[in-house]
Amino acid sequence: MDASKVRSLVKDYLVITLACFIFAWAWEGFMIPCGMSAGGMMGLSTIIQYATGGLIPAQYTYIAINAVLILIAVFAMGIGFGFKTIYAILMSTLAMHLIAGAPWLHCAAGEFFYVKDTLLVPVIAGTLEATGLGLVIRFGGSTGGTDIVAIMINKYYPVQLSVVFLITDLITVALLLLLPDKTFTDATYGVVEIVIFNLLIDDIVGGHKSSFQLLVFSEKYKEIADHIMTEMERGVTVLKAQGWYTKKEKNVLLILINRGEFSSLMREIKALDPRAFMSVSLTKSVYGEGFEEIKGGAADAKALIKKDKKHES
Repeated sequence: MDASKVRSLVKDYLVITLACFIFAWAWEGFMIPCGMSAGGMMGLSTIIQYATGGLIPAQYTYIAINAVLILIAVFAMGIGFGFKTIYAILMSTLAMHLIAGAPWLHCAAGEFFYVKDTLLVPVIAGTLEATGLGLVIRFGGSTGGTDIVAIMINKYYPVQLSVVFLITDLITVALLLLLPDKTFTDATYGVVEIVIFNLLIDDIVGGHKSSFQLLVFSEKYKEIADHIMTEMERGVTVLKAQGWYTKKEKNVLLILINRGEFSSLMREIKALDPRAFMSVSLTKSVYGEGFEEIKGGAADAKALIKKDKKHES
């Protein structure tokens, strides 16, 4: 591994580490000190903490549930599920433990981050959570929880990830109402946090399941294309074009890349040709090899195969 790749990898993990602390601060610094909960695995973990009177801290439930989910995910999706995800989960748990023991970071009376207007708490928490989780995802990781559940469901069934997140979030907020000391107002604060989070997360990540389409204009198109093919193992299409001002023939690279590889691709192109001209478009979905599978659900696919075999016989 050359020095540039080492620097890039170190940068990824530094950003993920910082992002995990931001994510943890949203919960241990704002939501939990104010007795609030929202969606996702952290929302469920906070509800368990409230239900047990604090005997089971949220970070313990969080890592325990994620440990089980990771084992299931590795079994269902392979060992290459993602070391960055495991790292992010462990780092988030550590960050929650450290922030829980640092009262000066809490939204509590007498502390610097105290917020008098209660409605602002879920707004701040939603912003922090979206920022933290968004950066983790952008740099190739995940904080686990419903992310893992959604990814596993989406692997076999054509269900949008946003639908999975919405359903699990609403169920979690509804569970909060089962606690005797929680009211509809508490659930409303949770909904506010969910709304703020969902409004921001796509912009920070660049689209949850989105990909990018790049048109690259460069005199060094061969070097760039070869690098993408060999180092990133991505396909490249060379388009013939003509600059109308010069009337000269040009070769333009058409590249489709997922969001997790986008930042590294931009760095690589800049390193190979600082004068390269690029047009970047956000695509909602890309289907085919190397991207999303064209699927109608695993059960539907098996049924069609059986039907075809029956007709053949």
